[in-house]
Amino acid sequence: MKSTGIVRKVDELGRIVLPIELRRSLGIDEKDPVEIFVDGDKIVMQKYIPNEEKENVRRNLELLMEDAMSGFAKETIQRAISLIK
Repeated sequence: MKSTGIVRKVDELGRIVLPIELRRSLGIDEKDPVEIFVDGDKIVMQKYIPNEEKENVRRNLELLMEDAMSGFAKETIQRAISLIK
């Protein structure tokens, strides 16, 4: 995990403001749903993508992989597929 150097305080209602730079770089827009996970002692947040949309992306990546010419492209696509399973 990469540190951003950004520190935010939790307000009295338990809210944390996500800096605009992070939202832009992660494609999180106003009112987008965000998933929250716990990984040991860490809180992990990511933009929520419905399972149906993930399945469509996975299927398209698999089709691309079948057409990929180089081994590097296949490896890259395979890693992307495994990330959305």
